[in-house]
Amino acid sequence: MAPQPALPTPRPAWPTGTAWVWGTAALLTLGKSTLGFAAAPGGPLPARPVFERNIRPILKAKCFQCHGEEEKPKGGVDLRLRRFLTAPHATEPVVVPGRPDTSRLLEVVRSGEMPKAGKALTPDQVAVIERWIRQGAPTARPEPQTVPAVVITEEERQHWAFQPIRRPGVPRVRSTRQVRTPVDRFLLAPLESERLGFAPPASPEALIRRVTFDLTGLPPTPEEVAAFVADPSDEAYERVVDRLLASTAYGERWARHWLDVAGYADSNGGAEADSERPWAWRYRDYVIRALNSDKPFDVFITEQLAGDELVAQPGAGLEGEDLDRVIATGFLRMAPDPTGDGPADADLARNQVIADTLQIVSSSLLGLTVQCAQCHDHRYDPIPQSDYYRLRAVFEPAFDWKQWKPPGQRVLSLMPAADRAAAERIETEAKQIDAEATRLHDELIEKFVQKQLTLIPEADREPVMAARKTPAAKRTPDHLALLRKHPTFQDHIILGEIDRPGADKVEEIRKRATAKRAEKPADPQVACLVEEPGRNLQTVLFHRGDHQQPRGGVSPGLLTLHGLGGLTIDIPSTNAATRTTGRRLELARRLTDRSNPLTARVLVNRVWLHHFGSGLVGTPGDFGALGERPTHPELLDWLADAFIASGWRLKPLHRLLVTSAAYRQGTVNPSAQRRDPDNRLLGRARLRRLDAESLRDGLLAVSGRLDPRPFGPPVPVAINPHGQCVVGRQKRDGNGDAVGVDALGSDEFRRTVYVQVRRSTPVGVLETFDAPVVNPNCEVRALSTVAPQSLMFLNDAFILERSKDLAERLLREKPEDPTGRLVRLWLLLFSRPPSADELRRTEAYLVRQAIHLAPPSGGPVDPKAPPKPSPEAQALASLCQVLMGSNEFLYVD
Repeated sequence: MAPQPALPTPRPAWPTGTAWVWGTAALLTLGKSTLGFAAAPGGPLPARPVFERNIRPILKAKCFQCHGEEEKPKGGVDLRLRRFLTAPHATEPVVVPGRPDTSRLLEVVRSGEMPKAGKALTPDQVAVIERWIRQGAPTARPEPQTVPAVVITEEERQHWAFQPIRRPGVPRVRSTRQVRTPVDRFLLAPLESERLGFAPPASPEALIRRVTFDLTGLPPTPEEVAAFVADPSDEAYERVVDRLLASTAYGERWARHWLDVAGYADSNGGAEADSERPWAWRYRDYVIRALNSDKPFDVFITEQLAGDELVAQPGAGLEGEDLDRVIATGFLRMAPDPTGDGPADADLARNQVIADTLQIVSSSLLGLTVQCAQCHDHRYDPIPQSDYYRLRAVFEPAFDWKQWKPPGQRVLSLMPAADRAAAERIETEAKQIDAEATRLHDELIEKFVQKQLTLIPEADREPVMAARKTPAAKRTPDHLALLRKHPTFQDHIILGEIDRPGADKVEEIRKRATAKRAEKPADPQVACLVEEPGRNLQTVLFHRGDHQQPRGGVSPGLLTLHGLGGLTIDIPSTNAATRTTGRRLELARRLTDRSNPLTARVLVNRVWLHHFGSGLVGTPGDFGALGERPTHPELLDWLADAFIASGWRLKPLHRLLVTSAAYRQGTVNPSAQRRDPDNRLLGRARLRRLDAESLRDGLLAVSGRLDPRPFGPPVPVAINPHGQCVVGRQKRDGNGDAVGVDALGSDEFRRTVYVQVRRSTPVGVLETFDAPVVNPNCEVRALSTVAPQSLMFLNDAFILERSKDLAERLLREKPEDPTGRLVRLWLLLFSRPPSADELRRTEAYLVRQAIHLAPPSGGPVDPKAPPKPSPEAQALASLCQVLMGSNEFLYVD
């Protein structure tokens, strides 16, 4: 297309409250990049670059903040339209079409003079600008005469994630014998185009171990493995899947995945104090119950965003579904919040809590980095700064930073009226006992003071009493001098000298008051978000994200890009039919509307990620321009559509995925390995390491220690004398310093989802194996292979204890059968029996190890020392330790 004529038009005024889509043609397909230029960095440059597709994204990312977003662009240079670049500026245009050597734009980006802030343009970006200018600086279409407030180009509009969800046809494939579900056809079609297919099916032992860990986070028992190996039919496998989905362990496992993206923690974070959140666990339990009951996910989302707006009156007396709805809003209380811990800048801390909450909501439900538009227009996605504050306005009536409540005040008491009346009556009685103690205490003091008065000069008596009765802060220098002259009238000395029997008696009365208060009924509370009626606040845009620089007001709404598919983005400021503004409730309804292209895609991609080891979109928290594109876009849409059609239920989606041939294939496929080393086509199952929770829970399960009790307050964590964070209750000295860890009994062996999550002190065993870092949330976990993981299996007390427990279990279950013990050990750890060679080598190891561990004959014996296990038992424990740290246990095949 020929370049547009240079028009010396001044920078146009921006109309307010309008959005405009640049052009009409659909220019890009799902398989191509939209960022900067069509080629990947380092790849071939586009042959015919045009402004909208190849140049504008670079300028938007690097230059618009100074040369486009401000009311007065710096130097008078506005780079948002091609005609602004070619218009005369000072003595010459910024761009001279056809003449890159005389174009000022190319000169300043090539030299690094611009941009002033941030990283310089890459060589590829400079090269594509040069080629564009040399070819006449073409545009893809005529440019507008005026620039509206929100600009979304056709290229941005055609980004794959913003297209409506449509159910594509299921592909035809040749290898129909490898098809079990429609999922397989979508995967086989591209495999067959590369003359590939699925790997052979996994063995029954490997498959049941894989699906059991995937759905429950626990290993299968030897009995479950034996039953499936005896009948590995499709019907038997489907019964296994249904059994796992119906177990409580399923909700505990999959709740942990959601708690990652929700940013769940039992502490407030954001400051060194990292104070505890004593009631956060109710939200964790809500998530587990919701998933176990297969609550429709649109309902699940709605309750978390606006559960308080669904009940008539949050407060005491709530029960059942209404109580769950209020508990669900704990989702909006998960962001780090140090506002109760005395932050240096309270206003800044409050606004950061709101910003983190918006980041959690947008990354978990939209798969977009909306937080990048807090200070300026998003550099890569079509999210203007005004959109960020429109979304903030949805939440502002419940997050009023000018009338803020710290975490300790954001709780709702569930105490019934009768219990509250009883508590008030008990408190009245306790205060009466306190008054008795105070009266006796005062009498003892007065008796001592009167006795001391007789011992000082009569002239000093009245002045000393006046000084003593004067509040310390109001005492004059004369008062202080008198009290120094007669120190026995100072309070701290009086308290140390009063009648000892009387002072024991006062303490006994106070203990009675404490005991009386202990009779109060418990006051169960919920950490939740409850919007107070009449809070119709006006949200303002913060210039550069600074709360001290407010600009014009904005109305609540969704992102402008949501309107591309016809979804209404404006949200009413109030709703006369509701007790509250209704803004969050309306947001939830829009997000779960079929016209929203993002939420269903984001959710099914996360489920796929946890079953297959990598998402169809490899960046589950970023479906925008900087995120990865889907490897199988038609499959992603088919799954999203099926998910919505099933009533937003997860369990049918799980069944569909884990019963597919793709899921059930083995990990070895030499042809696919050669042709597709990154396994993007899924021609084989991925070998996956157990995550931190499955590792700890799996060790507890095989050692026979796992306590399956569900729900309730978190199991506490503490710092041991070695500085490690472990499960246990902190032991402290008189100064409050940590001096050790008290055991918790069976609570120590509960599932990891019930262990306290402290942001500042993650449990050592979990941290070593990449436990989530929730700051503010965890979109996808890191996966590391580092030396401390091996060292942990050599030295960590938790590993050593579980090794001993497993050895004791084997000796208990197979007391007279050494070979049977080894077979049982293999079945517990690996879900398969040992080979003959493994048995032979292991038996030889146990003999050598027992000889090595035998005490020297004739040596001294300490009669007070606790009895040691036999050398044979110690040898077996060492074998258990070795095998627990083996790759076959740590990885799911």
